[in-house]
Parts: sequence; structure tokens; C-alpha cells
Amino acid sequence: MPAPAAPSLWQQGCERLAAEMPEQQFNTWIRPLDAAELSAGDDGALRARLGVPNRFKLDWIRAQYAGRIESILSELAGEPVRLELSVQAAAPRQALMSRAALAGQVGSPSPSNPASAPNQPVANPAQAPAAPSTGTWSGGTAVAASNRLNPALTFDTLVPGRANQMARTAALHVAGAPGAMYNPLFIYGGVGLGKTHLMNAVGNQLIKDKPDARVLYLHAEQFITDVVKNYQRKTFDELKAKYHSLDLLLIDDVQFFAGKERTQEEFFNAFEALLSRRAHIIMTSDTYPKGLVDIDERLTSRFDSGLTVAIEPPELEMRVAILMRKSEQEGASMPEDVAFFVAKNVRANVRELEGALRKVLAYSRFSGKDINIQLAREALKDLLSIQNRQIGVENIQKTVADFYKIKVADMYSKKRPASIARPRQIAMYLAKELTQKSLPEIGDLFGGRDHTTVLHAVRKIGGERQKDTELNQQLHVLEQTLKG
Repeated sequence: MPAPAAPSLWQQGCERLAAEMPEQQFNTWIRPLDAAELSAGDDGALRARLGVPNRFKLDWIRAQYAGRIESILSELAGEPVRLELSVQAAAPRQALMSRAALAGQVGSPSPSNPASAPNQPVANPAQAPAAPSTGTWSGGTAVAASNRLNPALTFDTLVPGRANQMARTAALHVAGAPGAMYNPLFIYGGVGLGKTHLMNAVGNQLIKDKPDARVLYLHAEQFITDVVKNYQRKTFDELKAKYHSLDLLLIDDVQFFAGKERTQEEFFNAFEALLSRRAHIIMTSDTYPKGLVDIDERLTSRFDSGLTVAIEPPELEMRVAILMRKSEQEGASMPEDVAFFVAKNVRANVRELEGALRKVLAYSRFSGKDINIQLAREALKDLLSIQNRQIGVENIQKTVADFYKIKVADMYSKKRPASIARPRQIAMYLAKELTQKSLPEIGDLFGGRDHTTVLHAVRKIGGERQKDTELNQQLHVLEQTLKG
């Protein structure tokens, strides 16, 4: 039986991959690839050649997806197919974050139908309101005096991804029907991940839909200040008038209430008054409700009575999308390979990602040089040197060994029980992710193992991370620990 023609085989393979991969990953890594050229090698075996836009993508696809692509193509062809990747300039329509691609990935649908959030296309991001140049992705300076909302922080300017998918979907529900579901909505996560952006997006959407809605956004410290002032003046009726009559209260960083008994008492009163009126409350914190310290249990139980969702550090594709979107807002064009280089080296949060972007753009403007990987490397040399000093393979091995309660010596040993082999594979994966070491160098540091063993571990853990939420969370913890 003759093998299918290359375009047909590749098209069928893409359909299979699209069905089993998250949409954003498929659009980022697989869709831009040139159709496979099918030919017979000297040994008679079929070879499928794929053109990849740049070296970074080639290495990543080889490590993460090549095995699965070969397997699918072989199954479809009815005989073994060997995948060969080569760097080949992509056509403009295939660029990862072109305007057309971004239009399908950035933004949100109408809150009236939030259930359709993940797959709905939106307007061209260039038409969305730009954030103030002096602000940050999660905060800014253009704040309306009455409700304190930042008008630039909307659902349209929020880059969606797996890291914020659940929180974003819940926020869309609240914006579309405040008081109906998920009340209160408690969003928690580390600094600079977009919690403030998401809260402002709900407030801005509600004001857009209902201009007369009474909405107030504030930081917990502002509420504390109001309590102190009214306590000194004995004007608690004014405090109640301000907070008890709202339709939507958005309050940031409630962990700041810790140890402040009178503030907690007043917030509890406001909380109860708002819920009794079916008004909505959204709060953020750096930890989940039961992890809050020095806050009255009756408050934390109220915090946990609605929906509690986490925002995690953004995955690689989401970081690239943010960089491309923000650079466009700054009036600059960032090449795809540079965006990947920066995103791969800045993982902690969106705020640090923005800082790195500003450094690259400023370096380009001041030096008069075009933006490329070498320029980005020079602009971020301090950041990269700190990372390289702090994260070494030995440090990774020790951190992973401590986390999974095995001996560091097990990282180099030939022992193969699952309780040792699994942490060892995770350490290899992190070594490839967090250091500049090559596969052979990593193999040498793991007891002289072959580079193919390391490659297998990288593919295995990387693939499982996409599907296993528990493993993904463990890897996030390890990454944050290693980055200090």
C-alpha cells in the first residue's frame, strides 16, 4: 500500500495532534510548521522533513513533540516514518504571534456567554485600549477617581492561558451576572501574575454593561486607612455608607488584614451586608484562605464559602504571547525567536517579564540596534548571570532529592526503582529547563548517562506536565524554590 502524499499525511497528523493537544500549544508549536516533505532514505525508510522557523523552536519541538509526531505519522502511513527537522524561514502568515494569530488568542468573548471563553476569537489587539506606558501589566496609573478602576485593565488586554484559565472563566461569569455565582470570588497567587488585572477587568466590564453600577476597587491597606480615620472621628456611619451600598467590591491583598482586629470586624460587617444584598465581592491574596495567618476564622471561612481559584506562573506560550502583545503596544516589533529567548529565561511572573521587555526595548532604542537574540542577551546580561550563578545542576539535584526525600547520590546511581527514577527524570527535565547545559553535559552530571536518556526524561516529564495538574504544581514549587 503506497504511503499517503506528504501534505495529506501531514494534514491528517495535524488533525490528530490538534485533537489531543491544548489549543494554544498546538497553535504555537505545530500549526506554524511547513507541510512535511516525504521521501525515502538510503535505507528505504520513509522520512518526513519539517521546516521550523528558528533554532529555538527546533530544539523545543525535538525535545517535546518529535516522538509523538513520528508515532502518529508512522501509524497513518502504515510503516515507520522518521522525522527530520530543519530551520527554514517561516512565511509571514505562519509567524507565531502575528496580528491574526493574536486576534484568536488574546482577549475574551462577551461576558454574556462566558462558557465559550476558551475558543472565541476577539478583536485585533491593536484596537484594544493600550495600557499606560508608565504602568505595568497588572497595574497602572490611569485610575478613575470614583471607583479607582484602571480602565486599561480589561478582559481584552488580558492574555489568556492555562495559568489563569479557571480564574479568568470565573471572572467572566461574575462580570456577566454579578451576585449570581461564585460569591465571594477569592483569587490567590504570587506577585505579578495578573490578580489585580483580573479584578479590574470584572469592574470595568460591569461598568460598561451597567454604567450606574456602584463599583469600588481598592487595596486592603486603603480599607485599613479608612477604618482608622473613621475610628478616630467616631464616624462609622460614613464607613458603612461607603462600603455597605456597593454592587461590587474589589479588594486586593486581604492578607494585609492580619493582626488588625478592628479592621477585620468592620470588613466582616461589610462582607455580611453586601452578601445580604446579593452584591458581589472579589478578593485577592498571596495564599489560599486557610493559609492566611492572624485573621479571624469566621472571616477566612467566609472567604472560602464561594469559589477559590489560583493563578499560577504563566507557561512558556503565555509568556511569549504577553511579550508579543506588550511590545506591539509599545510600538516595537519583537522577532519570534527573541520573544522565546526572553520568555524561556524569565519565568517567575508577568511583572518580571515586563521589566525584561522594557530593558530590551530601551537597549535597542539607546544603541540604535535592531532587536535580536544577541541584543537581548546583552540587555539582560545581569539577569542571566544571576540565574546562571544561582541555578546549577548540582543545586537542582539537591533540591529535587530533598523534595522527594531521596539521597542526592541516587541522582547519579544506576538504581531504577520508580521512587528514584521518577525524581531523577524530573531533575533532568529541570536541568534542561533552567540551565544552559547541553543534553550530553546534563547526562555526564547524572552519572555519565547518555544524552538520549536525558532527552527521554525531558520529553516524558514535559509531556506529562501538560496533563497532570499535580505534577505541574510540584514542578512550579521546585522552580520557585530554585529561583529563590
